[in-house]
Amino acid sequence: MNRFLALGMAALPLLSCSKAQDTTPNIIFILADDLGYGDLGCYGQERFSTPEIDSLAAQGIMFTRHYAGAPVSAPSRSSLITGLHTGHTPVRGNKECPVEGQHPIPGDTWNVFRMAKGYGYVTGVFGKWGLGAPGTEGAPENQGVDEFYGYNCQRLAHCYYPDHLWHNGEKVMLDQGTAPDRANAAGSGTESSDEGRQYAPYLIHEQALEFIRENSGRPFLMMYTTTIPHAELRLPEEELEEYKGKFQPDPEYRGCNDLQERRLGSYGSQEYPHAAFAAMVSLLDRQVGEIADAVEKAGIAGNTIIIFTSDNGPHIEGGADPDFFNSSGGLRGIKRDLYEGGIRVPMIVRWPGKVEPGSKTDHVSAFWDFMPTVADILEKYGTAGPGMTGTASAAGPDSAEVTDGISYLPTLTGTGEQEKHEWLYWEFHEENGRQAILKDDWKGIVYDRSAGGKIQLYNLREDLQEKNDIAAEHPDIAEEMLRLMEESRTPSEIFNF
Repeated sequence: MNRFLALGMAALPLLSCSKAQDTTPNIIFILADDLGYGDLGCYGQERFSTPEIDSLAAQGIMFTRHYAGAPVSAPSRSSLITGLHTGHTPVRGNKECPVEGQHPIPGDTWNVFRMAKGYGYVTGVFGKWGLGAPGTEGAPENQGVDEFYGYNCQRLAHCYYPDHLWHNGEKVMLDQGTAPDRANAAGSGTESSDEGRQYAPYLIHEQALEFIRENSGRPFLMMYTTTIPHAELRLPEEELEEYKGKFQPDPEYRGCNDLQERRLGSYGSQEYPHAAFAAMVSLLDRQVGEIADAVEKAGIAGNTIIIFTSDNGPHIEGGADPDFFNSSGGLRGIKRDLYEGGIRVPMIVRWPGKVEPGSKTDHVSAFWDFMPTVADILEKYGTAGPGMTGTASAAGPDSAEVTDGISYLPTLTGTGEQEKHEWLYWEFHEENGRQAILKDDWKGIVYDRSAGGKIQLYNLREDLQEKNDIAAEHPDIAEEMLRLMEESRTPSEIFNF
């Protein structure tokens, strides 16, 4: 592992809030949910358009070899905020808590929120959390997040019409009704009972826009962790209407039609799943555009970094059809896979005046690079103002001074030498356990790890679709991959194979 970039403990100069905001960039990190590498127009999607996100790419840089922290939600997010891959990050899998929430990230975890707060940033998360049940040490208000609004639990986030959301530690009840739900069920003879209910992505989005408006005079770090386009495939009828009939065949998905069961994580029925998926990505696209507009209206566009990516590859639950939309962009695999389609994700970064518009990079990067990149940005561009602590340390007061990440700031700005990873590592704690190593052009993968699964080996330069396992032809490289898999992880009492 590489040592964290030291930020220094010396007190920073006290400046006015306006001066601090003039020189210290805001950071908005937009994290889509289960959006595939090929689900955006700028990454090759042809069946529907994403003009706002494409515009973001035209104004910034596209990463063509960026990787999620894991092929599922919770460990991917843990990797993102800690700067540690799944061999080291505290949460390495989706582990449910009773009733609501997931296994908590430890209370003393050094993360990107606490690091940013050391430079006087206000921090916010809007959307899905998944790193600690309400009231636990892993809840967002106990992890350095000043303002949280959305779903605490990623399982309950399956339902877009929940009976409650969370504002910091407060449970916010929504008036959603209790009638059985037979929305879009073919032959039911009833209208969608979603009508009149409160659609969670709308509510969360408005809170995020308000956060931008309220904090435009001071530096902020905002994570917009939308649930779109994760199943279930549900959205208001007016959003769906223009897409009906455009994606034939569009076979009905028969799921759960009881609202209470849906609110516990079951996927609702959808008569037009293809149309619904396209409509949901289009809604996501529009909301990204509205975030960019809010930044512009607040007068801070020139000093705001916007990053867009996805937490893992595309899903097949709830009627989703990644093959129909080529959601994996021609890559093998989907969500839960450690093949490229399960972990390679789009990433776009816009930073006016720093990032060259319309640029692309094949620099190999991953979620655990985000925290050291923020550390690099804070060291080079951060200032403190009144009421701010004026000190920061990338390692934190009581945490190991290490990270698995590498700052990609040199790639963003085109200045300085870009350090490269020796290898990338992933582990996955479902499906009998899975591991993967990416080193140069070589990709080693083990499936059914707990059952003694054999290593697969691919050369991505020659075989990007990972069709030809050549482990038998290169036993020395296969053996090296197995060795790196063992060296890349530390034991975990909770997440062991």
